[in-house]
This record gives sequence, C-alpha cells and structure tokens, in this order.
Amino acid sequence: MKPTVAILVAPGTNRHHDLAFAFSQADCDHVFIQVTDLPEESKNLSSAQIIAVAGGFSYADALGSGRVFSDELNHRIGGILHERVAAGVPVIGICNGFQMLVRSGLLTGDPESLTTQQQIALAHNDHGNFVCRWVTLAPVSRLSIWTAGLSGNITCPVAHGEGRVVASDKTLTYLHDNDMVALRYVNHDGKPAAGQGPMNPNGSIDDIAGLCDSSGLVLGLMPHPENHVTQRQSRSGSPTGIHGLALNLFKSGVQHVKQS
Repeated sequence: MKPTVAILVAPGTNRHHDLAFAFSQADCDHVFIQVTDLPEESKNLSSAQIIAVAGGFSYADALGSGRVFSDELNHRIGGILHERVAAGVPVIGICNGFQMLVRSGLLTGDPESLTTQQQIALAHNDHGNFVCRWVTLAPVSRLSIWTAGLSGNITCPVAHGEGRVVASDKTLTYLHDNDMVALRYVNHDGKPAAGQGPMNPNGSIDDIAGLCDSSGLVLGLMPHPENHVTQRQSRSGSPTGIHGLALNLFKSGVQHVKQS
C-alpha cells in the first residue's frame, strides 16, 4: 500500500501540483489540504504518513514570506505539526514552505535554547532582486532522512526573493555541529559556491540551501527539487540520463516511511 503525503495549500500557493507529481514518481499518493478548510480537514493531516508544504507566495507574502501562513496554521490547528513530527512523521517544506517551517519553529537552531526569539531567518536576497535560475546542490547531512538517498549533487531551479539564510554565529555553529545543514549551494564542478552568485543565488550564509531539524525528519529548502524529478524537466542543453535529478530526495522520504 502506498503511503500518502498531505500537501498543505494556502491562498497564493502555486507549486502544489508539481509537488504532488514529484511524490507520485516516488510511489506516494497525495491529498491536498487547504489551510482554509482546517480544522475540519485535520483528520487527513493526522492520518497522512508524510506532510509537505508547497512553494508559492502564500497570502501574497504579506508581513514577510511565510508569516501569515504560519500564524494561520497555528490559529486553526495549534501545534499539530509539531505533534506529528514528534510521532515520527517526515515533513518537507519547499521555498515558501521552508519559510513557513522556520516561522513556525519546526526548523530552528538549538531547541534547548532559552531564547524566545527566532534563531534562523530567511531574508531578502543580498542583491535585492527576485532570482529565477538553475542551481547545483550538494547533500551534506547524514542526519536528514530526506538526503539519505542522494549519492551525488542534484540540480534544480530556484525562484524567490527572500531566500538568504541568516543566523548568528552561535546558531550557525550549532547547526554545523549537529549535522543540521542538509544542502549547500555549489558550483557546477562541486566546489563550494563560497557565497558568490550566481551559484549561491541569494547570499545565504555558508552557502546553506536547506536545513533539517534535530530529528532529521523535517527538511526545509529554498530550491525546487519537485521541478527536476524526470529528464523531461531538465534544463535545455543539459546532459541526457539521470545526472542531477532530485527524485531520490523524495524517494528517501517515502522509503523511510515504508521501512518504519
């Protein structure tokens, strides 16, 4: 029996069908859950084996990307997402979904920290512009269940205006020491982007493209792996074959559920 991913959709979300297709390629069914239908649809959220938060421009990015999305979820269903993670359910948030997970506290620095302030932020790109281009990502975490099946670098597009990971030196040290940096921007040859565009498309500190939580179950990333799961989606002029496909990222999450 196939597992089911619950894909959260808010007003302004626009990548949910792409995300559903990516999971279908990984042998996983899906159900869309409109935030505006909660808490009535909470049963579908509670029964799903995976939870995903799709990209887009939820609530027109009012008050900051992902903020209203996070506040609306908290208002409607409280801490259900935290409860599902505590129960062992994998969660992935892409682009606007990453921003929402950071705002909600599912992706933070030291969970034992006494500070009530947000330890990680996704700020405006360092060049001040919206960026849409292809990037190369290197999996660097052995903790994340999502990157466990990635044997090499992947390529996928980015499309965002607020994707620059910002954190204090203390938080950054904690993230590295605890293997919570899941994906980093690299050059085509696999060498670090070293904070330089265009391969680091937003000036993200330490070339961070994605983070996981301390359990390894939650992954947030700014690039869109759901848009490169088949060769037909490869950019024009790219080599034939499966080089750079991101499908194994989704397969890793699904396989973790099947083996649990």
